[in-house]
Amino acid sequence: MMKELENRADVQLLVHRFYDKVRANPEIGFFFNETITNWGDHLEKLTDFWDSNLFYAGTFRGRPGRAHIMVDHQFNHQIEAKHFGVWLNLWINTLDEYFEGEMAERAKFHARNMATNFHMKIFMARP
Repeated sequence: MMKELENRADVQLLVHRFYDKVRANPEIGFFFNETITNWGDHLEKLTDFWDSNLFYAGTFRGRPGRAHIMVDHQFNHQIEAKHFGVWLNLWINTLDEYFEGEMAERAKFHARNMATNFHMKIFMARP
């Protein structure tokens, strides 16, 4: 049954289900699986990130643009627009699987903007 995206518990469910799919994905999973050493901490940080983005919780501390630039460098500048497309499709599919309504649409909008911004940051940081 579909429900509204209403609180941190919903965000946590979304983040966990989404990264289950990301980790298993043959096109982008290796970027994550070879970089992240503590999935528990990382999922908590990502929950903070999305909780702050969607509900203005102010719980997130970090520099995600810089982190993505570092991952691209680690993988010899192999991250491409298509990888962000796979990421975005998984995000939207996960949202559509569990949630509906205005906040779910906001989460899609934020993710679209984020994918574009991170891709541009990565590209601009390349030698």
